[in-house]
Amino acid sequence: MLTINKTSDGSSLTVALEGRLDTTTSPQLEEELKSALDGIRALVFDLEGLEYISSAGLRVLLSAQKRMNRQGGMKLIHVNDVIREIFEVTGFTEILTIE
Repeated sequence: MLTINKTSDGSSLTVALEGRLDTTTSPQLEEELKSALDGIRALVFDLEGLEYISSAGLRVLLSAQKRMNRQGGMKLIHVNDVIREIFEVTGFTEILTIE
């Protein structure tokens, strides 16, 4: 189960994720982002409530990062230790901006 809360103020968008971002839920996030990123220059993922991320979830973040590289910037905030460790093991700490 994944809860996605989006907050936008014009050119910036914050996406707060709660639950599990895995094979089952990542298509849901991908779909939400497709239309939501039009005209967005700053994308922030708030991962405070994220309990688990799978390779499918990592792929969604990577594709969002690629798109935001063309449009502006993207960063991740409130990354807990469990998720941070997954990012470190997969090398995603080198690719993503984590604050």
